[in-house]
Amino acid sequence: MSDEIREECGIFAVAGHPRAVEMVYYGLYALQHRGQESAGIAYRHDRRIRSHRGMGLVSDVFPGERIASMTGDAALGHVRYSTAGESRIENAQPISVKMWRGQFALAHNGNLVNARELRSRLERQGSIFQTTSDSEVILHLLARSPDEDVLDAFGAALSQIKGAYALAALTPDGILAAKDPHGFRPLCLGKVDGAYVISSESCGLDAVGAEFVGEIDPGEVIQVSVPPSGEPALRRIQGPQAEVPSLCVFEFIYFARPDSDIYGLNVHSARKALGRRLARKGPVDADLVTGVPDSSLSAASGFAEEAGIPYEMGLVKNRYVGRTFIAPQQSMREFAVKMKLNPLRSLVDGKRVVLVDDSIVRGTTSRFIVGLLRSAGAREVHVRISSPPYRFPCYYGIDTSSRGELAASGIDVDAVRKAIGADTLVHLGVNDLREILGKNVKGFCYSCFNGNYPVDVSGAGTKEEGNS
Repeated sequence: MSDEIREECGIFAVAGHPRAVEMVYYGLYALQHRGQESAGIAYRHDRRIRSHRGMGLVSDVFPGERIASMTGDAALGHVRYSTAGESRIENAQPISVKMWRGQFALAHNGNLVNARELRSRLERQGSIFQTTSDSEVILHLLARSPDEDVLDAFGAALSQIKGAYALAALTPDGILAAKDPHGFRPLCLGKVDGAYVISSESCGLDAVGAEFVGEIDPGEVIQVSVPPSGEPALRRIQGPQAEVPSLCVFEFIYFARPDSDIYGLNVHSARKALGRRLARKGPVDADLVTGVPDSSLSAASGFAEEAGIPYEMGLVKNRYVGRTFIAPQQSMREFAVKMKLNPLRSLVDGKRVVLVDDSIVRGTTSRFIVGLLRSAGAREVHVRISSPPYRFPCYYGIDTSSRGELAASGIDVDAVRKAIGADTLVHLGVNDLREILGKNVKGFCYSCFNGNYPVDVSGAGTKEEGNS
């Protein structure tokens, strides 16, 4: 992404398949775009849970020989970018623990807004935390539950947490999965060869040849029991559900892979539709349209089709450079952008260019990319953004800047245009998103655009204190 929105996380689990670990490995590859900081797999072998985690990409953490040594009929995997908790091995997931009810491994995508309050209470009651991740709070709540049945204990733990969570857990008996009552984060269910598969996105199901069964609903808990012999058994329990769901709208704008479908809506098609709306909302005389690779390419192609302007590959991406937000200092981020993106000078020299991007957060990278195009000879650069101005920080699992660092916070669009050096700047509005995406999805979270948080965030703390 072009402007320091940090990733969410990816979850993938398989229950009831002899090659469960291998399938989770491939599923994590498909979800690598959701987290590039650490990766881990926990697996059940003879009813005992073992795990391996490491910092880096899936390919770094799991060389072929490592996967070959890991066998089991149920497995849980996670790729992470931290939104609460530091970047260190202790915070890599799945987090595996031993407690009085047995072994347990947890993988979480989201952010708990009452984690500080719960952690403080648990520590005063004697809990000793091993990580700085808010996900560990869930495990301590689970361990303190007096319920003998793990599903009842799981539900009791979830009833105490607030915020965003799509999570899965591996137990000696199988897999548990759940989504928060608002459904902030995506999680879907599939099936292959009689085994059940849980994935953050449908592209993960495609990677292992699984059939899409359906979305896990907000507030729903899934239990897949895997007996020593015989078919795995699925149980679905509907818990408390918010009156209006609040799926993170950035799944369609940026996070999800273009080949994923969420609630029956293909992500690529949705982004193209946003691009078409953008062309109608911000028409401009130009010679070519280009997008910032990769998340903006679908919107750029939609813009070009609607506007009747040629779509060109004005920026070339070096796919062997990591995402720019990983660099800790702005100077390093700018150098990483220069290494990652290079303008195609022969195409843009002397041309009026429409640059389509998915969002502007701080504005620093947008300014740098506009500068790249101008240095390549672009006569004009017209920026079109397929989302509204980003004015408020997210507390539900996207690690953005504090409000004071957001480019659009407290200033108008024209001031942002001047700051990034564009000739013109046009955003989509929240109503545009509602009209285009709301045909399939019942409700979205737009809090980063309008500051209307579906769950109270007053106890969430600062972004620096801000999981998974």
